[in-house]
Amino acid sequence: MATRHQVRQAIVSLLYANDLNEKDDGFVLEFLKEKKIKNEQKAFTLKLYEGIFKHLSNIDELINSLLNEGEINNIATVDRAILRLGAYELLYTDTQNAIIINEAVELAKELSSENSPKLVNAILDSISKNKMA
Repeated sequence: MATRHQVRQAIVSLLYANDLNEKDDGFVLEFLKEKKIKNEQKAFTLKLYEGIFKHLSNIDELINSLLNEGEINNIATVDRAILRLGAYELLYTDTQNAIIINEAVELAKELSSENSPKLVNAILDSISKNKMA
């Protein structure tokens, strides 16, 4: 059974793939099957993935408002995927903020450049603090 971390890795991969070339539901389901994400974890993955797209414009607008360098489309595709996942979880799930931010920073360390963890941490920390205010 896939761990929550592996689920988040899969979601980042799916968001990345979608950013590069829009993918259909068949691709998503085949990808989850290939990654051996099934049952409860599959439902969790689909809930997060679909939720991100349902709220994508709000998530992107919020992230954009916190970026100093410019728009969300100017950052690395993988960073954008990690930020979208983290922002969605912070805003729309009951998972503890510290867990969400830690997971996102770990994903940035694993999947992106050396400066990405700092960016991910700063943006998600701001979202977390604004949410609590």
